This record gives sequence, C-alpha cells and structure tokens, in this order.
Amino acid sequence: MAQSPAGSVADVTAAIDQASAAFPDWRAVPPAERVQYLFKLKALLEEHFDEIARITVTENGKTLGEARGELRRGIENVEVACGIPTLMQGYNLEDVARGIDESMFRQPLGVAAVITPFNFPSMIPLWFLPYAIACGNTLVLKPSERVPFSMVRVFELIEQTGLPKGVVNLVNGGKTAVDALLDHPAVQAVSFVGSTPVAKYIYARASANGKRVQCQGGAKNHVVIMPDADPETTTQIVGDSAYGCAGQRCLAVSVAVTVGDARRWFPKSISEMAASLKVGPGLEDGVQMGPVITPASRDRIESLIAKGASEGASVAIEGRDRKVAGFEKGHFVGPTVLDGVSAASELAETEIFGPVLSLIHAADIDDAMAIIARNSYGNAASIFTSSGAAARKFRNQIPTGNVGVNIGVAAPMAYFPFSGWKGSFFGVLHAQGRDAVEFYTGEKVVIERWPKEWSRRF
Repeated sequence: MAQSPAGSVADVTAAIDQASAAFPDWRAVPPAERVQYLFKLKALLEEHFDEIARITVTENGKTLGEARGELRRGIENVEVACGIPTLMQGYNLEDVARGIDESMFRQPLGVAAVITPFNFPSMIPLWFLPYAIACGNTLVLKPSERVPFSMVRVFELIEQTGLPKGVVNLVNGGKTAVDALLDHPAVQAVSFVGSTPVAKYIYARASANGKRVQCQGGAKNHVVIMPDADPETTTQIVGDSAYGCAGQRCLAVSVAVTVGDARRWFPKSISEMAASLKVGPGLEDGVQMGPVITPASRDRIESLIAKGASEGASVAIEGRDRKVAGFEKGHFVGPTVLDGVSAASELAETEIFGPVLSLIHAADIDDAMAIIARNSYGNAASIFTSSGAAARKFRNQIPTGNVGVNIGVAAPMAYFPFSGWKGSFFGVLHAQGRDAVEFYTGEKVVIERWPKEWSRRF
C-alpha cells in the first residue's frame, strides 16, 4: 500500500535535537498565544475530517463510522487543550507567615515523547500532543509502525498552522526507535498506550532513566448483566462494545457476566446479534465490522478461541476461518461468542484483543464483582440494571478505573482523565484533561519576603 521509514537511532536523535532546540523559545510564548495554533489545528482537522478518517480505515481496517468516531474524540482533546490559559494556572497565598507570600507556578518540562498503538491511529496521539505543546513543551511522536499514515497527514496539517519548527516532530519505526526515545537524556516525559507487557517494559526503562512516565496497558473488561436489565437495549450496547473496531480497543467488553435469570435470555440474544453482523472491508457500505490488524493477530485470536473450547466453553457463534468474497486474503475473524467460560480458566485472564465475547455465569452481584476483582486488569467494567442500589454498589466497590452504568464503552470525555487501575495502568497521572496538564508541567513553589527596611535602601 505504501512505505514508511524504519526509524533509526539517528532519526530519533535528530528529532529530539530539533525539539530541544525549539524548547527555549516555545516555552517563552505566552499560553494564550500557544493555543492559537491549536485553534487553527482544530479548524483544519474539521476541514479534512473525512479525508483523515478514510486514511485510518485504509491502514487500520475499522469501518468509516468507527474512524470518524475516533477522530471526533481526538478533536475534543484539541478543544480542551485550548483552555490551557485557565487549566495551567497555579495558586498563591499571602502571609503564609508574617510578611511572607507563597505561590505555585506550573512550568513546562522540556521534550516529551509519545508512543502510540495501532488501534486508534488518529485519536490516541491527540490524547497527548495538544496538552504537551499547549503547556509549553516540545514533542516527539512515534505512532505504531502498523499505522503510520494518519499522523503523517495530521502533521502536514499542523505545519499549515505555522507552528514553529521543532515544536512537534514525527518519527516512525519499531523497538529501535522506542528505545532511543526512552534512553535519550533530553526526553523528560514519556506517554505510552499499548499492551501491558510493553507498558511494563517502557515504564521500567524510562523510569530508570529518570523520566516522568504514564503507560496505559491492556485490559480484560467485564460487563455484568443483571436480571432486571432491559434485554433489547443491553444486547445492542454490549454487542456494539464487544465487536466494534473488531474488538481491538482497550475499552471493548470481552467478558459478559450474567447474574441469575439473565442467563436465560442474554446468551441467546447476544448470539443472534453477533450472527447478524456484516463483516467486510471498512469502506464498504453496510459493513459493521472490519478485519483485525495482521495475519499474526488473526492466528492468535483463533488459537485463543480454540483454547476456550478445549477448556470446556461452548462456541455458540463461530468466527474462525471467516472468508469475505473478493477479499479472501483479508485478516477477518467473525464475531464469536464463547458460552460457559470458567472464571478460573486461563482464557478468562487473557486479553484476546479481538471480536470474541466470553460468557460467565454468576449467582448474584457479589459473585459477579468477585470475578472482576480477581482479574489482574482494571481498565473498565460496566453493569446493566434498572436497580439504582445495584448500580451504586457496583460503581462504589468495583476495582476498575473506568466504570459504566448501562454504558458499554465507558470512555471518558476529553475533560476527564482516561483512568485505569491494576495491570491496566502504570504511573500516577492519566491521559486527558487536568491529569494531562499536571503530567506535562512541573510545580514550582516560590516563597517571598520583602522586608520594609530593604526597600528603603533603594
């Protein structure tokens, strides 16, 4: 389809050098002036909205509607970052002691590195880039080598804003480029989204090099289906969550836990919905689910389906060996439902990252929450119910960073942090909103005293 640079250490070093050289002047630009470039970028992203979405479809495989949705979420972060003159403000207090005043200022860190995954080529880079530069930092972005082209187009639009040279820099490549970013002494902060094993690696290596780090890892998201949930609405929302973007998103529902009588209707209902989905190329009208990202991903997902069956689960809807007419070489996996998965099985702990929904059955809400609490991930969990008491108990006690109540994809808006607990996040401050501002700034506390007798000398 196209070629992209492999990204050598020299390429990364050149980008960091550019960012380092641009930092002193950029940090001196008033915040109200810095955000003018973001206002221009927002307008250009709107003008080229469908063009960027189509690039995302061609390199990622998701449907056009899904690509438009992710770009819209990315633009929301540009909008929020335009509020930096307010968001970046510190605070002060006169007379912390007699004649002594104290203030806290937020200042930029320097060069920030951003390493992003394949599943949201246009959205996830915009979780970080607008906040980093609005706060006065310069930036080096390395998108996934599997989807390098959406950001190439976005960077061409950034150039049209007139942003000074070196403030943002794009490098491509794989592990060699990542390690160069993690090890370079000029990089002060690292933001990452990807799998948990890689998140652990990046967090450990970057932290050992004295950098500030935030790493969003993998997920095994559960949804609890209570007996009083509305069958039709619940089925539609859970299905959209499990099979949207071919299950390749960190907030996709991968396990549905039916409670009590919900076991009687939900397995049949979700199986019928899964079987009805049209699978094919993302730009084709009527297609509801595209391919997975690579042949290796397809093979891994299919092997995990087989593992679930070997562990005693029933394959209620089969997605393996899916062929699409005219696209026989495509990396397609059909929507899959595994019924009766054991909560103690290896599959219940494994992030499949594909269009596979596992069904586990629980006696009551306490049993269901215990299943979720035992999982090593803590990205998101949702409950479907018409009981306010059950919903309140769930949101209060469930150990995940993002919680949905009658919501299938508990994706925070740009002005809230994209949370994550346990093995789903490494760090303290998350992406988006106020967390992003705190992550990309250092707190400087100034304590001042001006005795009267000193002032008389002048």
